[in-house]
Amino acid sequence: MGIDELTNKIKEKVGTNSGLDATVKFDLGSDGVIFVDGKSTPNAVSNDDKDADCTITMTLENFLKLIAGDLDPTTAYMFGKLKISGSMGVAMKLSKVI
Repeated sequence: MGIDELTNKIKEKVGTNSGLDATVKFDLGSDGVIFVDGKSTPNAVSNDDKDADCTITMTLENFLKLIAGDLDPTTAYMFGKLKISGSMGVAMKLSKVI
């Protein structure tokens, strides 16, 4: 799955009102970024590399496992497969959306 297809999948999950009230950036390294603007109405998802309230850094492979439900976010964080910078509270809210 390429970054464009993945971005569209995240758009579907986020919808028009995710309830995040924050911005989140998924940094997938050389594969690109997915930026979720949960402050805008309606919410927007893009591949813009902007500053965010919370940045989640992981590989594309692990991100695909995460959204498929094959990788638990807490386990991924504990084993260093997922790194969070910025607001941990936003990251916790994100688990309900994704």
